[in-house]
Amino acid sequence: MIPKQQISISFSNLFLIAGSGFAILLLWHLRGLLVILMIAVVIASTLSPLVKSVEKIGFPRWLAVISVYLGLLFLITGISFLLGPTIISQIQNLLEKFPVYLEVLGSEIQTFMTQKGFTEPDVIEFINRLFNLQSLVSWTLRSSQQLLIGVGGLTRGIIGSVFNVILAILLSGYMLSGSKNLVKGIVSLFPVPWDERLEAQVIPVSQKMGGYIQGRLLVSFILGLAVSLGLKFLGLGEFALGLGTIAGITNLIPFFGPVLGSIPALIVAVAQGGWFFLWVLLLFVIIQNVETYVLDPLLVGSSVNVPPLYQLLGVLSGVQLLGILGALILPPWVAGGGVLLENLYVKPKLAAQKAATQQLDIPSKISQ
Repeated sequence: MIPKQQISISFSNLFLIAGSGFAILLLWHLRGLLVILMIAVVIASTLSPLVKSVEKIGFPRWLAVISVYLGLLFLITGISFLLGPTIISQIQNLLEKFPVYLEVLGSEIQTFMTQKGFTEPDVIEFINRLFNLQSLVSWTLRSSQQLLIGVGGLTRGIIGSVFNVILAILLSGYMLSGSKNLVKGIVSLFPVPWDERLEAQVIPVSQKMGGYIQGRLLVSFILGLAVSLGLKFLGLGEFALGLGTIAGITNLIPFFGPVLGSIPALIVAVAQGGWFFLWVLLLFVIIQNVETYVLDPLLVGSSVNVPPLYQLLGVLSGVQLLGILGALILPPWVAGGGVLLENLYVKPKLAAQKAATQQLDIPSKISQ
């Protein structure tokens, strides 16, 4: 007779399971606040080197944080006053003429298909539907809404988004001004020796996350400037600064951003006729290759050291969960998670394997 196995669950295990379930449920309901905290951590990690530089001059920590934030505010305000009106004017002009450019693009494609022998009515009707302005605008609005807010619906309109950004900036300032006490308070919740191990990882994780954002901002600025100058040199000065701004902003999104940023310029180039489209296409190919093989490895890859596949998964997951916002804030967290995985698991594992191998080699050397 086979004895029956008895499964005993202690009260502490039941309490742990219930507590874990409650924590997961609470985090789900507070996911909007978690996103704000994630943004605040990314901002704080990005600005931490500037705060430390100001602090070295002799400023107290809180004053260094205020000085950095005010300096950035004045810088952004000054650039907005200098270039903002021109950029807004060019983008408005571009939006007014864009329907005409789309019609030209549709007719060019229809002519090309006819020359190649695709004269079936179904094909022509498909092209007309594809470049139908009303359907294209409605599809663009639906896609843009999904891309902006993601599936989580964490942003509620423009006012809610602005409030969340302001709240994230305020939280990042608090994190920077009281970082030491904040870190000690968080790591004290973990048992020994994990409290000391986690505290030792705060600086390298912050450097990785901040280095990623700093690199992306610098690369995007260089790309936007190069696109603006290149389009102006080619003779498209009417929209050069606006299209360069669009290319620079979209380039903040890894992998897909450069392609998205080139589409408006290429559509405008088709309407110019002649060889202009090929020259603009060549300009973007050259700039994006320089970015991929020179700027990204030099300014982003060297500071992040995360495999491209993991970065791509981070971008896709961020877009799926939070839209464009997730594509910006999730890759730095992937970089920070890579630091924790390497320092808390990979390196100790390799060190343990090396120590075990050395212990096995000692008896063999003694016997010899």
